[in-house]
Amino acid sequence: MRQGDTIKINKGPGPVRKSRTSEGRPPRRRRGRNEYPFVIGFLAAPVLLYAVFVIGPYLQAFQIALTDWRGLKAPNYIGLENFTELFEDDAFKSALWHHLWILIALPLATVAIALFFAFLLNVGGKAKSGGPGGVRGSSFYKVVFFLPQVLAVAIVGVLFQSIYRPTSSGMINGLLDRVGIAPVQWLNDPDIALWSIIAVVVWQSVGFYVVLFSAGMASIPKELFEAAALDGASRFTVFFRVTLPLLWDTLQVGWVYLGIIAFDMFAIVQVLSVDRGGPDNSTTVVALEIYRNAFTYSEYGYASAMGVVLFFMTITFAALTLRVTRRERIEF
Repeated sequence: MRQGDTIKINKGPGPVRKSRTSEGRPPRRRRGRNEYPFVIGFLAAPVLLYAVFVIGPYLQAFQIALTDWRGLKAPNYIGLENFTELFEDDAFKSALWHHLWILIALPLATVAIALFFAFLLNVGGKAKSGGPGGVRGSSFYKVVFFLPQVLAVAIVGVLFQSIYRPTSSGMINGLLDRVGIAPVQWLNDPDIALWSIIAVVVWQSVGFYVVLFSAGMASIPKELFEAAALDGASRFTVFFRVTLPLLWDTLQVGWVYLGIIAFDMFAIVQVLSVDRGGPDNSTTVVALEIYRNAFTYSEYGYASAMGVVLFFMTITFAALTLRVTRRERIEF
């Protein structure tokens, strides 16, 4: 008798057949329809909470953006008038230009510095028997790099107010004064104030991405680095031909996160800039303009219109980044 044949068991007047699978085991029981209500019930609560506390406020903001609501009386619907007025607002247009520069400078600087340090910490050390390793004390350095990330943005802003102090009592200007260089107005000069704030955000963000990229590099098989070393590849070649292609998915995620940070910047500009976005709106951002129009001028409809524009800018950036940087996944 071969395995998988039907076994006939005679009991009484007629044969009774007992079916078995090709492996000699009973067939697997199919999932019943009674399981779906359990799954739906399990997901209903989080979906409901998300709809109420996330989707609901978004829809309400879209509605308020079409009104002239000032918080004291019932709003009047004015259509797209707020959006038309936005692009005649010099402060808002300045904020959009600042986001463009931040969107270029922040991800580029942060990713470049984080990749450099992560590569040194994981692959930049002397070759060992198991393949190339990181520098000595790499675990300690990762902790040191990550420390600025755990500081609140307000604390970072107050800290760099002392570092950027325009007199020789500031840390940077104090060092410049010792070598005979005149103090620099880091936050009072409209030409460099925005770049000074971007530098602070880069300083705070690098540590997180060093750890993120280090985790991605740790998942790359050491055999690939060993094979590259046997072929005589330099560190430069190993980075661009081996490490970077295999780290592309992690790099893509990091770029999207940094882009979202570039569209925010509210807290650091609020704390660190002169006159909250100054001097002369040289450091203002859209989130700060939303706050100013809503809570200083009580123009909630106009502020909501700014929020809608910021929402679509962020979503568009994330979608375009994921689309443009999409590539075939490398399996190993």
